Amino acid sequence: MSKPLVAIVGRPNVGKSTFFNKITGQKLSIVEDTPGVTRDRLYADCEWCGKPFTLIDTGGIEIKSTDEMWTHIKKQAEIAIETAQVIIFFCDAKTGLTASDYDVATMLRRSGKPIVLAVNKLDNYKEEVLFDFYELGLGTPIGISAEQAKGLGDLLDEVCANFPQGDVEEDGERLKIAIVGKPNAGKSSLTNKLLGYDRTIVSSIAGTTRDAIDTPIEVDGKKYTIIDTAGIRKKRSVEDGVEYYSVLRSLGAIRRADVCLIVIDASEGITEQDVKIAGYVHEQGKPSVIVMNKWDKIEKDTHTINEFEKKLQVDLAFMDYFKSIYISAQTGKRANKVFDLCNEVYENASKRITTGLLNDIVNDAIRATEPPAKNGRRLKIYYAVQDGTCPPTFIFFVNNSDLMHFSYKRYLENKLRSTFGFEGTPIRLFTREKNEDNE
Repeated sequence: MSKPLVAIVGRPNVGKSTFFNKITGQKLSIVEDTPGVTRDRLYADCEWCGKPFTLIDTGGIEIKSTDEMWTHIKKQAEIAIETAQVIIFFCDAKTGLTASDYDVATMLRRSGKPIVLAVNKLDNYKEEVLFDFYELGLGTPIGISAEQAKGLGDLLDEVCANFPQGDVEEDGERLKIAIVGKPNAGKSSLTNKLLGYDRTIVSSIAGTTRDAIDTPIEVDGKKYTIIDTAGIRKKRSVEDGVEYYSVLRSLGAIRRADVCLIVIDASEGITEQDVKIAGYVHEQGKPSVIVMNKWDKIEKDTHTINEFEKKLQVDLAFMDYFKSIYISAQTGKRANKVFDLCNEVYENASKRITTGLLNDIVNDAIRATEPPAKNGRRLKIYYAVQDGTCPPTFIFFVNNSDLMHFSYKRYLENKLRSTFGFEGTPIRLFTREKNEDNE
């Protein structure tokens, strides 16, 4: 069986995200004294006493609120509860038992799942503080302080005691796909379409997605992790602290992804911010696909795609290796082809060229176009090797690195691309001097 799922549930501001970050050892979830900061489900793999499990952080639940955002948050929490094998119900020792706690407890009882009751913020342990929480009828409350890491072992012992019996089967390697772009480009809609269900909140309100959210999925026998990210706005437009950290998480998601889907709103056309996001993906050496979304909103004729492609080629001249696809995440048109493109660009980024074949191509390129010279000295390329993949990285051993003009390096890159493909991925070329030229 797969790893047990453990959902952390409770009303807002009871310290769920602090606990999540403490257990995972990473700041995967935003911690701030603002209700509603955690809006979507966050997943992280953990282990306690040799028992692996997946922890799910959820947004604070306001059962009786009719506000659209709180309704979305509640829906996300309900999905986490539905999929979890064990639920940790968080309450707050400082504020004591509240009407909202009773409401959440009633919702949790209906799930029929094992519930471990955690009373957080018990920084100075006093057993009598826990007495009121017996009224929830959810068994013995466990007092903890997530901030001070007190009582967490006892809590995790109780959680693990409720795991289903059976062997845990580790997941194989998954291709991590980060979906990035400006706010309202349709990233969450694309995420939901690829997954086949509403994994993330979709709203016309900019900034709805605030965390980088990982979701595992299997398609045609291949395993993936889809990472939906917060919209990346211009630096001067990022004002509040929550959005600032959301953008950092989006940039972090790019760094840890295997492939990036750069989502652009086709109805707006490619903008300066789209180019900056693509530039960051390029700088990180990530294979990518340009996803022109909302294609259903474009009035089209037989030349429309060609016109868009020409515009992309101009604006993305620094990454002219790009692969593009024109889709509608809302209707699902061509969205099913996204996985094929992700596999293709990742395979290209993972290509390894034998040293013999590589040098045959380099020698052909040198014979076709003589290397540049400066001050009477001509560049000599002795040989080349591939130093790594993802992105493909090549080292050229030369007599003098200063003689490798940018234009000639670009010429060599184009020669490698025309021979070996490498569509959808950057490649890196470096020079290293070799003391074999004494002229």
